Amino acid sequence: MTKEQIVSQNSHVMNGTLVFAGTRVPVEVLIQHLVAGDSLDTFLCNFPTVSREQAVAYLRLTLEFVNARVA
Repeated sequence: MTKEQIVSQNSHVMNGTLVFAGTRVPVEVLIQHLVAGDSLDTFLCNFPTVSREQAVAYLRLTLEFVNARVA
């Protein structure tokens, strides 16, 4: 999955907030749900426009980014 298939950012969509591609769901909402103790399945049930593949790919991208910054 390419980055463009995972996330998008456009000043005309949610005021430029980073969202899951093809949706209006900010990626921050996924993190908020996980921090609150919700499962990925709960998040996906609440936001059916986000695919499991997108959510998992975003989490992997985030982990890779953090690991690269820390190293």
